[in-house]
Amino acid sequence: MSDAAATPPEESGRQETVPGKWQPLRVWPVVVVLVGMLITRLAPQISQDANPWVWMVAAFGPLLGCLAILIWWLTASRATWQERVLGAVLVILEAIMVGLLVDATMGIPGIMVVTLPAGFSAFAIGAILFSRVLLFRRTTIALVLALLGFSFSLLLRNEGMWGDYAMGLKWRWSSSSEDRLVAAKAKPLADIDAPQIEQSLMTAQWPAFRGPNRSGVQSSSMVSTDWQANPPELLWKVPVGPGWSSFVVAGQLLFTQEQRGPNEIVACYDADSGQQVWQHALESRFDDPLGGPGPRATPALKDGGLFALGANGHLLRLDPATGDVVWEQNIAEVAHRKPPMWGFSSSPLVANGKVIVHAGGTDESGNEVDKDKGILAFDANNGELSWAVPSGDHSYSSPELVALLGRDVVLCLTNQGLDFVDPANGKLLLNYEWKVGGYRALQPQVVGDDSIVIPSTMGDGTRRIRVTSNDDQWTAEEVWTSRGIKPDFNDLVIHNGNAYGFDGGIFASIDLENGERNWKKGRYGKGQVLLLEKPGLLLVLSEEGNAVLLEANPESFEELAEFPVLEGKTWNHPVVVGDRLYVRNSQEAACYRLKLEDDSAADQPDASP
Repeated sequence: MSDAAATPPEESGRQETVPGKWQPLRVWPVVVVLVGMLITRLAPQISQDANPWVWMVAAFGPLLGCLAILIWWLTASRATWQERVLGAVLVILEAIMVGLLVDATMGIPGIMVVTLPAGFSAFAIGAILFSRVLLFRRTTIALVLALLGFSFSLLLRNEGMWGDYAMGLKWRWSSSSEDRLVAAKAKPLADIDAPQIEQSLMTAQWPAFRGPNRSGVQSSSMVSTDWQANPPELLWKVPVGPGWSSFVVAGQLLFTQEQRGPNEIVACYDADSGQQVWQHALESRFDDPLGGPGPRATPALKDGGLFALGANGHLLRLDPATGDVVWEQNIAEVAHRKPPMWGFSSSPLVANGKVIVHAGGTDESGNEVDKDKGILAFDANNGELSWAVPSGDHSYSSPELVALLGRDVVLCLTNQGLDFVDPANGKLLLNYEWKVGGYRALQPQVVGDDSIVIPSTMGDGTRRIRVTSNDDQWTAEEVWTSRGIKPDFNDLVIHNGNAYGFDGGIFASIDLENGERNWKKGRYGKGQVLLLEKPGLLLVLSEEGNAVLLEANPESFEELAEFPVLEGKTWNHPVVVGDRLYVRNSQEAACYRLKLEDDSAADQPDASP
């Protein structure tokens, strides 16, 4: 054997191929993998489609790419066996080490979407750049780059995902809006005397989630569409804690829910100034890496009480004048369940002297849930359980009271289908079965006296059913199912025989006669919509915090005006009362005065049901 052959490349420094040992790496397969990872991660932003496969591709595509990089390295890279084994073991150890050190807000989604793809991609790029270096140095460099890629996640925290599944990443050391709110000096409370509060509570213009009928309809305000000449006028803007609650409005009082550090808050604000009137704090915190921290439900104001459900299951009746607790229940304990992934999210429905909510999630032992306690009704006066009804175990939707076939019925949409319940005694009149594997986060809509439009989960589309009753035997039949509008967690509104809402991240309209799409246009992210019925307008609150006016016209899409009202991710439902627009998200709340067509005829308060 010659001296040259006996001298290993590590010592000679010569970059030549030694048969059976050192060879240039085969890089084209991993280049294909990296391009594929990039495409899959950008898929939701490109398509804006409400398709579960888009979510699956975005969430798991980069993760599968990491696995493909590892397989390439072990089987097809042409690296030496020493490189392959040591490189694979060390890059996995790096990933585990960094995964244990990332900020708690990153969670499994952050590790899947950010940490692992960044580290494995950096490893692959290092291998590509130094593929022709016939030394173990190339593997060392790739491992160093991988560690840097993984470690970038150590600099980040997650404030929840956006509607297109992009992580809401901030620097780990930066303070969140919630941190700043908790640390801020307490501001003086609004000076509203008892007679003013009593007068405000006599008539609730917007008493519950999405309005008096939970339909997202404002019936009387004649809003001017000329926002160039008369843009919305900011009256106040204040910081609030995170949460996805909307507002309840009663005269000069606003009610909502939010998170402030370890405390879940039900707060009352002065509608004229944005100053806090009172707050009720309960030591409870819910947080998940997808939606972020805070309560999800919206309070309800009725029968002299304010009813609120927290994300961990605390159901409260408060005195709306003072915030004092009248009674408290915990639906997690009553139903023997743990909060679902997104927390308890049912906005309370107050009907027939009952407070009705949905309980989801698994039971405390992690086994199959107690199906007898799906929909729960508590006595509004004393909080005692009045009745319970079997229901699905997954729902982000809320019970709602509707008039159907000449009688009052409570509807509740879950992963199992649509439940029809008698509010007086809890009798299950009908379960219209339409099962889904994921969540349902939307409100059904009644059309006429016997039809219901059911917006389903992401990708399943929307269905219209017709209900009949014979000797109190209820049945329902499908009229049509349409994929012309496929909401995710963004509710529909109905106007003159047409539905308007989000098809993924793009606004759309369908004809309720046949389910056919009228049009699809306007990219507003995963926002929310409110129907201004009298002028025939749609007020869209985009995910980025812009208020947009659209014509409620099935013939064509027409954007009339747009105005920025909030900063940050906005999923909360907007509220319009008179000439006031009330908006909030997970970091701030604001009130704007809208120009009315006839300011002298600002609408009177909507009648509370």
